[in-house]
Amino acid sequence: MVRLQRVMADAGVGARRVCERLIEQGHVTVNGECPTRLPVFVDPHRDRIVVDGRVVARPERRVYLMVNKPAGTLVSAADEPGMDRRTVGDLIDHPSAPRLFSVGRLDLETTGLVLMTNDGDLANRLTHPKYEVSKTYQIAVKGNVDDAAAEAIKFKLRVVGQRAAAEEGKPAPRGEAQVEVVRRESDRTLIEVTLSEARNRELREVLRVLGLPVKKMTRVAIGPLRLRGLALGQWRELTRDEVQDIRRASTSAGRKTPRVGVGRVRRPVKQEVRARKPPRRGARPQGNRQGPAKPAAGGRGRSRATKGSRS
Repeated sequence: MVRLQRVMADAGVGARRVCERLIEQGHVTVNGECPTRLPVFVDPHRDRIVVDGRVVARPERRVYLMVNKPAGTLVSAADEPGMDRRTVGDLIDHPSAPRLFSVGRLDLETTGLVLMTNDGDLANRLTHPKYEVSKTYQIAVKGNVDDAAAEAIKFKLRVVGQRAAAEEGKPAPRGEAQVEVVRRESDRTLIEVTLSEARNRELREVLRVLGLPVKKMTRVAIGPLRLRGLALGQWRELTRDEVQDIRRASTSAGRKTPRVGVGRVRRPVKQEVRARKPPRRGARPQGNRQGPAKPAAGGRGRSRATKGSRS
């Protein structure tokens, strides 16, 4: 259940304060009744809401689809004129398919998890670097990846991320890539790389520069959402638990403690604030915690501890 004024505001009737006044003045009916006292709770998908004779449109149902993208498929709503390439939208047979958009991008040859939705707020949190929602890739590379090579991948990705942030005038990425060796074979290694901000095309270039050319790359996770039970080219709706998990991850990731020196100013602690307050009128002055004050150079006064100490 949702507050009536919020449903009206989301439908474009007006600001929430305006909608509250319309309700209190009797301009709004819910299922034929005219409530004038707030709060009023409604089900926006079932209740019939009318404002001055006009029916408020019911909100569009939120749709969340998982797609296992094949190689050669474009992650876009439509291809450029004359190119005639297959897009992820061509794979989906769903009533809401024309109104869905992808969360983030994958290059043409990378396969794996693509999330399609009409929830713009969630899509923004999953893609914006501020929220640092991780993406995990399984990559088959030519050659052997030992511990030294894994550290080199992490270091190079960090350098690339810092350089890109500097060029765009943004803070350097906080998260560091995680590299895990899944399986070693005679001529190749299967690794799993988890990162939050680097783009997968940058990952391909980093591996190429390090002498580990990519043979196959698959995105297997976005935050807690894992690619499971889907063949290439197939799709399915997310379960309720999966939607809740990914919403929770995108919200909690944006609440991390900010770093010092990234445009944020630390507030002084309470003790420092108290130290700057002037003494109360008539209060007894307090001595220095580090001991009695020393007399000024050349002064005639002596401290109490030295007075009369001559032998």
